[in-house]
Amino acid sequence: MTQISEFILLGFGDLHGLQYLLFGIFLTTYVVTLMGNIIILTVVLADHSLHTPMYFFLGHFSFLEIGYTTTIEPMMLRTLLSAHVPISFPDCANQFYFFAALVATECFLLAVMSYDRFIAICNPLYYSRIMDHWRCFQLAGACWVAGFLAPILLMVLIFQLTFCAANEIDHFFCDLKPIMKLACTDTQVAEMTSFICTSLFALGPFLLTLASYTHIISTILKIPSIKGKQRAFSTCSSHLTVVGLYYGTLGIVYGFPSGHQSEYLLKLLSLLYTVLTPALNPIIYTLRNRDVKVALRKLV
Repeated sequence: MTQISEFILLGFGDLHGLQYLLFGIFLTTYVVTLMGNIIILTVVLADHSLHTPMYFFLGHFSFLEIGYTTTIEPMMLRTLLSAHVPISFPDCANQFYFFAALVATECFLLAVMSYDRFIAICNPLYYSRIMDHWRCFQLAGACWVAGFLAPILLMVLIFQLTFCAANEIDHFFCDLKPIMKLACTDTQVAEMTSFICTSLFALGPFLLTLASYTHIISTILKIPSIKGKQRAFSTCSSHLTVVGLYYGTLGIVYGFPSGHQSEYLLKLLSLLYTVLTPALNPIIYTLRNRDVKVALRKLV
């Protein structure tokens, strides 16, 4: 059997006549995503009033979003201009690794951000002692290290499979399910490893985030004054919205059946977490966050 040396990304080649319109829309969305996250990073670094744990993690989140979208969207834009885009075997492996690593890092970081809000609202008297500068650096560093270690085993198992027949990936990037469909050998071990990794590195942080917000909401409901409830909820509403968007879109895509009849819909749904959600996140954090809006006006 001949081992293939490259894959072909089909992208949205079947949308004849709409490629240039979609290219314009997705390019605009990509630029908005980059500019929005760059603005948040600049504001957080420039304004000393935002040098707090909450905005320290928000800065890491914005930097992560820039890398996350840059891993996917340039190649996706290329597939819109050319229906069949070749990508070498190593480049496909690299794209999959960085995509999976950044997804895992984002899951861990969202959990840490929810823990920060849990301490701030449920244990405010101990907040400055628990979330000091050293603890923040430790938590952020742990997210990045764990995220980039998480997909190594899965990547090795997937790209050690034999690919000898079809090499056309019916997607706009090297995603897990479309790649495994092309393998000539048994993928049972890779599929089981994928399930375990997803459970550990996505479901685990999600459950921690859910537990944190269960305690947060319970504490907020016990506050006697309506104004106090509104003030407490305003400090975590932006993050809660981002968590709902991120896990909601990710769950729709990877919880959807992977049969042949769902491939096109799966590709469209992938746009939710690769294009739409990263573009909305900076808008949510600026429009729904009073401190960021004040700092942005001062910077302007």
